[in-house]
Amino acid sequence: QVQLVQSGGGLVQAGGSLRLSCAASGSIFSIAAISWFRQAPGKQREWVASITSGGITNYLDSVKGRFTISRDNAKNTVYLQMNSLKPEDTGVYYCKMAGQGWGQGTQVTVSS
Repeated sequence: QVQLVQSGGGLVQAGGSLRLSCAASGSIFSIAAISWFRQAPGKQREWVASITSGGITNYLDSVKGRFTISRDNAKNTVYLQMNSLKPEDTGVYYCKMAGQGWGQGTQVTVSS
C-alpha cells in the first residue's frame, strides 16, 4: 500500500499564495495519476486538479488560472501551487493516487 504524506497549507489572507506537497512512498509513483481534492465545512469532498504520469493536467473550473499542479518524479512528490486565494478555497485538501489511498489532509484557511 502506497503511503501519501502531505505538507504545506495554513492560514493566508485573500489574494495570497500557498503550496501543498504530497510525498509518496513506493516505486509506482512515476506511473500513477495524482489528484487533489478539497472538502469545505459542511460540504462534500470535491475534485480540484489532477496530473497524469505524462504530466497532463486538469483543473476544476473555479481554480483554473490560479492553481497549478505539478510533479517531481525524482522526489516522488506532487505539488499544488495555489495563488490568488479566495475565502471559498478554504477547506481540508487531500491528495490521492489513482487506485491507492488518500493523504492525511491539510487545512487551508483563506481569510477575507
